[in-house]
Amino acid sequence: MDVSGAVAEGFEPVREAFVRNFEVLGDRGAAVTVYRDGHKVVDLWGGSRDVDGGAGADSTGGASSPGSASRADGRAPWEQGTAQIVRSATKGVAAAALLLLHQRGELDLDAPVGTYWPQYKAAGKERTLVRHLLAHRAGVPVLDRPLTPAEAADPDLGAAAVAAQAPAWEPGTDHGYHAQTYSWLTGELVRRVTGRTVGEWVADEIAGPVGADLWLGLPQAQRARVGRVGQVDAPAQTGALRTRPKPAVTAAYADPASLTSRAFAAITPLPDENDPAYRAAALPASNGIATSDGLARFYASLIGDVDGGTRLLRPETVALARGEQSSGPDRVLVVHTRFGLGYMLHGPASPLLSPTSFGHPGRGGALGLADPESGVAFGYVTNGFRTSVTADPRAQALLRALRTALAAGR
Repeated sequence: MDVSGAVAEGFEPVREAFVRNFEVLGDRGAAVTVYRDGHKVVDLWGGSRDVDGGAGADSTGGASSPGSASRADGRAPWEQGTAQIVRSATKGVAAAALLLLHQRGELDLDAPVGTYWPQYKAAGKERTLVRHLLAHRAGVPVLDRPLTPAEAADPDLGAAAVAAQAPAWEPGTDHGYHAQTYSWLTGELVRRVTGRTVGEWVADEIAGPVGADLWLGLPQAQRARVGRVGQVDAPAQTGALRTRPKPAVTAAYADPASLTSRAFAAITPLPDENDPAYRAAALPASNGIATSDGLARFYASLIGDVDGGTRLLRPETVALARGEQSSGPDRVLVVHTRFGLGYMLHGPASPLLSPTSFGHPGRGGALGLADPESGVAFGYVTNGFRTSVTADPRAQALLRALRTALAAGR
């Protein structure tokens, strides 16, 4: 397998694991980047830009971008700077937007959401606090009437839908993953407080100052950089331990009336993630687009200074972000989950680098995280999505290799 990029001395195990992801775990196109103490120590990419090897076609259905040399078999290779949709890994970026507003004194985490968004007080939600939205405790993971992809892309319609929705449990008393509704909950708060859309605000206040290649609402000028994504099956034989989901988890996903199924179906039918119109929308729960460097650089900027970029969060805000807010059986994911303010925390359902880590996976693939104790930030993106929700085997293999490298360097 031809892998491009570089690793710093001592981080060779990450390269070995990355190659093995292609050879054994079936990755088709992927990239991984690691920062330590603000400096890049791993930056690797390989495979094809498009999950289907689309004969050099870009995500708009046109020819490859200028300078993209096609391989002998007609597939456009993954290049440095290739970006992909990262699904729920976007949630970590949305969380940072709200935490930054809090840090600047513009948003009170303990204020009722209705303080900023009066319409949200409807249907028994008047006591919902801002922190409840970030910690998946708001009680509105589902919509009684799901939105179509076109409706979901309209921030006015999305905000109106969640504002009118009655909660599935009393807000603040329990937690359950807000798989899709997190888009309109966080996006509307940013818009109410700042007067800008969440995509505009992220571009101006996060991606720009940090120098990170990530977008909430893909600009037309960047379309040619983004590959096609799709669902792929895991290899039949991986040599790794294969586990089966608990019967309760399987049953929840199979039952169309369950909170689990309804939460993921809040947008129905499922959007075409390769559709330029979908990619141009700003859905903070699910459709951010990033390079692995953009994702890792973003997380590096949360915990420290970064080469050529701005630090985003003060240490006390980082402590807020990773302070446990929710823990226990998740009403939506069914398994035991742990959340800080907008970030998943290390645990059996979502293993991160260490117990001090905070971050967010994208369903079936991507992962971004920061680990304040080691000074490490990590970003992995792929064009092939699996059925896993919180712990993709490819990302986990890279984290194991990274732990090995860090332990050897102590």
